Amino acid sequence: MSLLLAAGLLMGGFGLALGVAIGIFAKYFKVNSDPRIELITELLPGANCGGCGMAGCADFAKSVASGINPPGKCPVCSAEQTAAIAQLLGIDPGKRFPMKAVVCCGGDINQASRPEYNGVQDCASAVLVSGGPKGCAYGCVGMGSCARKCPFGAIEIINNLAVVHSELCVGCGKCAASCPRKVIRLVPASAQVHVYCNNPEKGPEKRKVCQVPCLGCRKCFRYDENKFTVNGFLAQVNYQNENAVEFSDVEAVGCPTDALLTERRHLDLEKHTPEHAKYDK
Repeated sequence: MSLLLAAGLLMGGFGLALGVAIGIFAKYFKVNSDPRIELITELLPGANCGGCGMAGCADFAKSVASGINPPGKCPVCSAEQTAAIAQLLGIDPGKRFPMKAVVCCGGDINQASRPEYNGVQDCASAVLVSGGPKGCAYGCVGMGSCARKCPFGAIEIINNLAVVHSELCVGCGKCAASCPRKVIRLVPASAQVHVYCNNPEKGPEKRKVCQVPCLGCRKCFRYDENKFTVNGFLAQVNYQNENAVEFSDVEAVGCPTDALLTERRHLDLEKHTPEHAKYDK
């Protein structure tokens, strides 16, 4: 009996000492949390997409509260949400530059050569193992890795080609980060015209593997050197120009391969047969 009593007293004393130690540790080493962080987190969309460069909305809220990032850096926040966070902190919301993703490739299953492939249905793995199931080494692999990464369901695989639905895209950049060939670019959300090609090689080489490449003919650049740029044998829209490229510019340029298209025209071509697709003005 005395042995049990001694054991009980020993355990009780040990528990009391441990409780006192924990109490002292908590008092002197506690971290005072910023109550604004929770409020900011509640105002954020909660998408946890990582488009701000942080691990998630909670980390972004901490960075905003500490002044590291402005509220406007969240690509998913609406203007109203950004303004509410700025008002809470008593700071300037910062400029918002809405972005969206564009898959710079028009070579679908009918327009680009596709070597026989029977393997894992993942873009990065396919490119690593066999170069991927597409003759163009710069084009969209079309296995949907980007679509699976998109938190907003903004990417659809049509005819083995990734197509972005811009009305759903918030420009978080997860799709671009997942693309092994860097075919996906983030561009201003207001842009409606793009060059759907990513191949920098000469025109004849592109023609061997794709029917709709940018030939590097410079027709667009000669039309307007401010709205278009040419890097070697690949033209691109100059998204930095304040005068955006419009449908009328596409018509005026008359790209010989239809690599220069409006988003609506590109989507229509992929969803329907080319001979029945029409421009949307």
